[in-house]
Amino acid sequence: MSLAARLYHGEVSVDFVGRRRIWYAISGVIIVLGIVSMIFRGFDFGIDFKGGVSVVFPANGHSISQVTSAAEAGGITDPVVQSIGESQVRVQGPPMSAEQTSKAVQSMSAAVGEPASAFSVDTVGASWGKSITTKALQGLILFLIAVMIYISLRFEPKMALAAMLALIHDLVITAGVYSLVGFEVTPATVIAVLTILGFSLYDTVVVFDKVRDNTMKLTSTSVITYSHAANLAVNQTLMRSINTSIIALLPVASLLFIGAGLLGAGTLKDLALAMFVGLAAGTYSSIFIATPFLVQLKEREPRYQKLTARVARQQAAAKPESPAGAAAEAPGEGGPRDGGAGDSDDGSRAGKDAAGKRTGARAAVAAGAVAGKSASAAGARTTGTSRGGASAPRSTSSAETTPGDGPPEAQGGDDSSAAARPARQPARSPQRKGGRPGRPSGKRR
Repeated sequence: MSLAARLYHGEVSVDFVGRRRIWYAISGVIIVLGIVSMIFRGFDFGIDFKGGVSVVFPANGHSISQVTSAAEAGGITDPVVQSIGESQVRVQGPPMSAEQTSKAVQSMSAAVGEPASAFSVDTVGASWGKSITTKALQGLILFLIAVMIYISLRFEPKMALAAMLALIHDLVITAGVYSLVGFEVTPATVIAVLTILGFSLYDTVVVFDKVRDNTMKLTSTSVITYSHAANLAVNQTLMRSINTSIIALLPVASLLFIGAGLLGAGTLKDLALAMFVGLAAGTYSSIFIATPFLVQLKEREPRYQKLTARVARQQAAAKPESPAGAAAEAPGEGGPRDGGAGDSDDGSRAGKDAAGKRTGARAAVAAGAVAGKSASAAGARTTGTSRGGASAPRSTSSAETTPGDGPPEAQGGDDSSAAARPARQPARSPQRKGGRPGRPSGKRR
């Protein structure tokens, strides 16, 4: 059976919910580092957000460092130079007047050996950048409101709150990494952020759908808690989340590491970095943040608190006792060690006495049976002798009858019964130790 099937059936399980403090700590460290970087270092906003001048012209075989020196000589402060393809270069700088822009173009034209007509100049005002920022924030707020309404109606409000927390988690981590790396924030960055929001919510909704399926049948008599059912749902969708994330991250990684890194396509790195970080953070949050936080919210409800307490009691009662406790409660072995030994000796003596009594009773019954048979045979001989005129039977000698011998029935009779006894008595059984009669040998004298 594959790992995915074993995870789905619960044969293999990772305790994502129970170890939520670890996941919270990891996310907390990354978020704190990002917030510190955003406060003290800030962002490198592109020309579209802060305004400025953008000049595009043929590189004519010149390197980035040569173009940067030419731009600085032309009066552009802190120019940002990027390669566009194999033959062109773009220089961006702060807002400048028309005269300053013309002077910079002439200086760079002379440095690279290209006519001024080959230079394309675009001026972006700061007001346009502010307008783009405002509209981006408005769109983000509307998007979050719409998502909360949908998840609240489709699932429940607490799931919507957990999904929003995971979404904010992804946004803060992406922004923090952008600040730490120092990449330029461009409109492509905004597009990438909106894209990763959709992916993060998609993965979270998939997990929540399985959580709802596993928990909708929980009642007060269930044998698992809400946290156990939710953790099972995360394990059941784990391989799906991993496979989806890998498929989404591979092309984005190729844009970031191959396109921007190896091929030098600088315009792709802004888009690729935001998408790569956002997709990875979205996968992490849907597994390690959203569901554990949802469990914390749900287990505060009274019905799930009662269910958790009842399941805990059942599990405590089902645990086997320790060997020491089992030995202490075993029959016949309780109490101090000396007392237990005395009880054992008394029990042995009582058992021996009972066995002796049973043996004596069996011997008495057997002796009575033999005596009865002998009496019947003697009576028959006496009857035959009377008919034939023979003398009366001999009297029994005192040596042959001893009080205490024979069965009880023979000792308690009257004189007539004693006279009617036969002359020949069965041999006495040998006395056993303790005065108990043994088994008769069955032989006659």
